[in-house]
Amino acid sequence: MYKLLIIDDEPLVLAGIRSMVRWEELQIEICGAASNGSQGWDIMMREMPDIILTDIKMPVMSGLELLKKTRDFYQNNNYPVFVLLTSYEDFHMAKEAITYHAVDYLVKLELTADSLKNCIQRITETLDKNSDTADHRPPDLSLKEIQSLRDKFFIRLLHNLYDSEQQFEILRHDLNIPFESACYQCCYFELNNADVDKMSIEKQVALYTASYQLLQDIAGKYIRAYFVNLDKKHGAVIILLDDTPTGGTDLIQIIKQTGNSLYNYYKTRLKCGIGVKVNTPLSLSDSYQTARASFSNIIDNDSAVLVTDTSVITSETPNIFNISIFKEDLNCAFSEYDSALLADVLTQMAELLEENPDHYIQSLDAACNVLFLSISLLPDGEEVVSSLFTDYSDGYRSIYRMNTTEQVAQWLRIFCERLSSYFEGQKKRHRHHVVENVKKYIASHLSDKLTLNEVAAIYGISPNYLSTLFKKYNDCGFSEYITECKITQAKKMMNEGNQKIYEIADTLGFESAFYFSKVFKKLEGISPSEYINKI
Repeated sequence: MYKLLIIDDEPLVLAGIRSMVRWEELQIEICGAASNGSQGWDIMMREMPDIILTDIKMPVMSGLELLKKTRDFYQNNNYPVFVLLTSYEDFHMAKEAITYHAVDYLVKLELTADSLKNCIQRITETLDKNSDTADHRPPDLSLKEIQSLRDKFFIRLLHNLYDSEQQFEILRHDLNIPFESACYQCCYFELNNADVDKMSIEKQVALYTASYQLLQDIAGKYIRAYFVNLDKKHGAVIILLDDTPTGGTDLIQIIKQTGNSLYNYYKTRLKCGIGVKVNTPLSLSDSYQTARASFSNIIDNDSAVLVTDTSVITSETPNIFNISIFKEDLNCAFSEYDSALLADVLTQMAELLEENPDHYIQSLDAACNVLFLSISLLPDGEEVVSSLFTDYSDGYRSIYRMNTTEQVAQWLRIFCERLSSYFEGQKKRHRHHVVENVKKYIASHLSDKLTLNEVAAIYGISPNYLSTLFKKYNDCGFSEYITECKITQAKKMMNEGNQKIYEIADTLGFESAFYFSKVFKKLEGISPSEYINKI
């Protein structure tokens, strides 16, 4: 899997390139998008992309300037492959770029899915041939699996579902998600398009996907943020602020500009609530809850953009129901497909709502939180949850037409019954899937000192549960399996004959060459030196 960074100052071009080809089929992960070379440089330093597809002429820093800066920084041939996007009038700049070792250029007006695909395929074939480790590179997690882990990371953060700061930091570090900032803020938004009822489901998904990507590309020009897709129409934005400015005027203005562009391009309306600023990432659930409270106070009209902040929340507004009080049980239920525990938690929630019939807004928010959590934490969550409501004309969106707390509680009970039944049917397949994913992760991190607690935290499951699964679906336990994988990789490296024993020990994360030799002899019956002599 190779990383691709896209840089262009036109949001529609960014959105078009993202959707023009099926990148995963080309073994490409889009690791970032930027609107100028300066932003691209920051992403490049963080993500280390293999390929950069950049407009040659942009404000702040052009693609050509970025190419020169990159060449000077690396001072060798081991820097990302550059492909320049150009127009006819900038063709002379493309020629200059070739002298700086850009491998290709594409004329924007002539850009098609086939020409883009062919260009990228030529590059990846060359990268494969030139890679010294191509034949024995450990298998990576797929882009879909990585994205699923990132989505779950943010959803748990928004709902305060982390057991500790240590668990948060382990996941953040392993998923390479920078989270250093002076303060943080969350927005909750909804996309609406009046024409979707006339479209097929496929076209609806395509429209909202394109709208979501455009929102990311435009807003991303002005703020550092992570965008969290909750379902087809709803999402959250986690904003990383470099200082602590007072008020939300600037942010409101950015949202209005973004919303107006969305409406101009796709006739999609944007409705957005802004939460309070918080000082730590683990406090973002407070910002998320107040953002939803702000959102619920917006009065609908036909405007292209509806946006407000926490100033609309009055002292009379009751606190929003926060599902984090059930976080331990919810984490366990979703991570382990525990149908009995899920039924117990959601039944308690439904009873709590029924005991407070006057809190309709809060009951609806609670049910929606559970809905979004399910969609985000389950593999193919949108499809799974949709399948639970095929007998409803509006599917799981039927929650939005529940007009009383009692109706919301009844909807939650129906959802509970159907999701619990789904869990029961998927439990065995899920357990096997967890083990296979953990094996892939181990194969991709053989140089690390992996522990049961850290790997369990990454997948959001308890160490005891992971240990039990490993013993059930393997001939050995978790630690033994890691050791066997490391020794198998060590034998491959010895067969290639390119490294010394102490270098192999260091590469595979052993404490010392002595300890490596001891482990090797225990498993293979001979020392590493004896093994090399037999080759």
